[in-house]
Amino acid sequence: MTSPKDDAPRPPAWAAPGGGTPPPAPAAPPAPAPPAPAPPLPAPAAPGAPPAQQGWGSTTGGWGSPLPPPPAPGAAWRPPALQPGIVPLRPLGLGEILDGAFKAIRANPRVMFGLSAVVITVAVLVSSLLTWYVQGLVAGDVADLMADLDPSGATGLADQMSMLVGQALTAPLTSLATTILTGLLIVSVSRSVLGRTISIGEVLRSPRVWWVVGFTLLAGLVPLLAYAAVAGAVVGLVAADLVPAAVVVGLVGVLLLVVGLVWFTTRTLLVTPALMLEGKGFWSTVARAWRLTRGSFWRLFGIYLLVNILVGIVLQIILVPVSVIAMLVTQDPTATSFGSVVINGIGTTVGLTLATTFTAAVVALLYIDVRMRREGLDIELGRAAQAG
Repeated sequence: MTSPKDDAPRPPAWAAPGGGTPPPAPAAPPAPAPPAPAPPLPAPAAPGAPPAQQGWGSTTGGWGSPLPPPPAPGAAWRPPALQPGIVPLRPLGLGEILDGAFKAIRANPRVMFGLSAVVITVAVLVSSLLTWYVQGLVAGDVADLMADLDPSGATGLADQMSMLVGQALTAPLTSLATTILTGLLIVSVSRSVLGRTISIGEVLRSPRVWWVVGFTLLAGLVPLLAYAAVAGAVVGLVAADLVPAAVVVGLVGVLLLVVGLVWFTTRTLLVTPALMLEGKGFWSTVARAWRLTRGSFWRLFGIYLLVNILVGIVLQIILVPVSVIAMLVTQDPTATSFGSVVINGIGTTVGLTLATTFTAAVVALLYIDVRMRREGLDIELGRAAQAG
């Protein structure tokens, strides 16, 4: 059965100009499709809602990425956080802090690695030479003290104790170098947050690093005085023939010292970046950094502890093979010869460079994160980034 459309006369074929057949009429344009309904406007952001992420190839928008799924009924929406540099300008998570530390190193390797390697190399070289020199000075006295434990000297106990004495006396030099370096690297990390870089010359012109050194020396006196107080109490009880009480006081005192040192270190963790990045006076900055850790103690402690564990593992991965190589090359099982000191010093330089660089970046990001959470620093940083 045919429809009326099939019975309609077909238009003639097109003929060349001059023929008797006119060209066919142009086909009518197709009817426009009805417009799609406009998507609903996003709901206003609710307090405490997590910010939406955005990036290349992500599932929440971005160039060449699929469209985001429709929000659930009642779900909060926030605009994506601005990220001009190594981290987004909003409160950071643990993964973002660790990833930001690596990005800070890649963003400015001349300062983060170059300056670190130079400072640590000089510090370890001087420390190793002083350790070798001090070891020779105290070797005779230590050998006399160890005569009863190792009369023949076959175990090398006297040499090892002499080396330990030399390392203990020269350790403050390495600690001072890492303290200065940490303060300088924090300046570079703060610029990387805004997507900027800083030269080695500009970093070295930061005079406030000496405030960091001063605070480190003052802070070091606190545990030193505490240990001296416990040791004095134990010695006094032993002298009074109260040995059981001395044992109890010693054990309890050491436990309290460890807990107090952890608490004090965490509460002063943000002092170094505050001294380097803020323009206020010394004591007012220290007091403000102390207040910043209030309410964030456990978070700061957990992240800092995790970072130190990771850094410690990396150090052992580097130092243990270096020690074995030094022992095999120098045929010195006690690791007290000059060749062993040199080889171990090279391993120490590499390990301390990596450890100091990564730890300084994490501390700087922790400071920025706390201020973004408590003081809205992300808004100020966003304005600074957009202003160029």
